[in-house]
Amino acid sequence: MSTVLETEEHQALRAAVAALGKRYGRDYMTSVVRDGAHPRELWAEAAKLGYLGVNLPEEYGGGGSGMAELSIVLEELGAAGSPLLMMVVSPAICGTVIARFGTDAQKQQWLPGLADGSLTMAFGITEPDAGSNSHRITTTARRDGEDWLLTGRKVFVSGVDIADATLVVGRTEDARTGKLKACLFIVPRDAPGFGRSQIDMELQAPEKQFELVLDDVRLPADALVGDEDAGLLQLFAGLNPERIMTAAFGIGMGRYALARAVEYARTRQVWKDPIGSHQAIAHPLAQAHIELELARLMMQKAARLYDVGDDIGAGEAANMAKYAAGEACVKAVDQAVHTLGGNGLTREYGLASLITAARVARIAPVSREMILNYVSHQSLGLPKSY
Repeated sequence: MSTVLETEEHQALRAAVAALGKRYGRDYMTSVVRDGAHPRELWAEAAKLGYLGVNLPEEYGGGGSGMAELSIVLEELGAAGSPLLMMVVSPAICGTVIARFGTDAQKQQWLPGLADGSLTMAFGITEPDAGSNSHRITTTARRDGEDWLLTGRKVFVSGVDIADATLVVGRTEDARTGKLKACLFIVPRDAPGFGRSQIDMELQAPEKQFELVLDDVRLPADALVGDEDAGLLQLFAGLNPERIMTAAFGIGMGRYALARAVEYARTRQVWKDPIGSHQAIAHPLAQAHIELELARLMMQKAARLYDVGDDIGAGEAANMAKYAAGEACVKAVDQAVHTLGGNGLTREYGLASLITAARVARIAPVSREMILNYVSHQSLGLPKSY
């Protein structure tokens, strides 16, 4: 892929991460999944090289850069067949929220570990009865003296089994109006009343999905992140990086699948010429390449807007990037499998499992329909449909 729009530093970062990803690759990830393990070796090496915390402040051991750099890391690991999904959650969402809104004590406690990979944080927002409607979140926090008591349920929370804590989106009651408002709490993994159960997923990934039950989990006052009255602002400060990183995840996966298909089409010969010389094979692959490139451009725009502090502009661009990347990823994977025919469904070529994985980029962390709602309402000014 062309990188002429990127700085020399970005191009160098891309090349270095690509080299790291190539040393691990798809076979490594497949073996990790088969063993029911976690990609600890790749996580540790990426952390040691400074890639995991590239977006976090330098004073806490991070790289002092932003989402532009972190998205490059995830995209290139994905393009090598070894994406780290927890990068979306731990440094991008949780690290960003704490760096922007956390107290000095919270920053000192969490950011150095998130930057060097020694600490991991999960993120809990989705609920069984709320789905994409975050206004229906029922996980509530009430004061008990100086403490908070947090009660509720969360689903599809990635990596809780390996996370030192989970950043949970709850709601508190406004003493003046009686209305519930969003707030974020850091819940340690060993907190009494904090239960988890693994969700049985068809998706083959190292990162497991969990349902959480919070039963009057007692938290100290300093478990609340940031200002109690700025909950929504803080929440979306984390969700925009989540969308940018999900775009990087999808683009990387799409690039990996496309590269395998192109290699196959270039060498596979059933008549006198390689199958890639036929337009019925070549054109859909070219189309997939174009759509991945377009998605990447929007992702770069979103990251740039976020890094310069334009939260509103970044919100629109991040949603569009996530939408475009999800669509491009699904199409690239589908076309790659189709190009290989029966071989595309074999374990040897490792593409069939991506059919399920690619759907994640369309569904999570927000469905494409909710993005279309956002764009029609926020960008086009059409009446709200819900």
